[in-house]
Amino acid sequence: MSNLENARSPQVAPPPLQTWDFAETALVSLIAYIVFGLTSGFSLAMLAMLDGPKTLPSAHFESYGAAYIVASPLTIAVVWIAIRMARRDFAEYLALNWPSSDELLHALLIAATLLLAEFLAGSIFGERGDWTNQYTGAKQADGFLIFLMGGTIAVPLMEEFVVRGFMFRGWSQSFLGPVGSIVLTSVLWAMIHTQYDWYGRFWIFVTGLVLGHLRWRSNSTWLTVMVHSTINIFLLFWMGLRL
Repeated sequence: MSNLENARSPQVAPPPLQTWDFAETALVSLIAYIVFGLTSGFSLAMLAMLDGPKTLPSAHFESYGAAYIVASPLTIAVVWIAIRMARRDFAEYLALNWPSSDELLHALLIAATLLLAEFLAGSIFGERGDWTNQYTGAKQADGFLIFLMGGTIAVPLMEEFVVRGFMFRGWSQSFLGPVGSIVLTSVLWAMIHTQYDWYGRFWIFVTGLVLGHLRWRSNSTWLTVMVHSTINIFLLFWMGLRL
């Protein structure tokens, strides 16, 4: 009898997966970056108080590395809360899929080509950003390891989870589509890097386009985390070798 009733009962389709729309994605992302700014700023202030007035004029960049390490998990937590509110799995929503070795090799070759083009252009038009001063400050403060962890692990994780993970997920399924989402996230990502001049932000924008393309084609945010981290490591050591 129970089998007959089950056969006659209508099959109820599972509810569609909820994705934050364009405005909601923008709001959550804004909150996440506000949390990052406030938390990192508070961490820097606390470290300055602990180290004394010498910290600010001597530019101890290990303090920045420590601030990034503290602020990045809290920023990711904002995204995690939003995803859980949508009743979605965190890894699924952010496309935390492990890339294949071929995908990783292909992505690293693209990144190497991008860096080569940037260096060639830099030799003609000028340098990007202020990495040399940051590296010098870290060496002088004997805080290279902390600075390295903050700049090449914590920040790439946070930025890729928020930008190529959360923002791309919501905006690519909005009226923007994947291509529009790649362009807009790249523009915004470049604009928040206020420590660079407009030439430096242009190359950050181009890098964002490359990372967005990799995210779209591979459906893997882990891939963009790896490439982003590799680029930062290379730039950091490249500047160090030039000192």
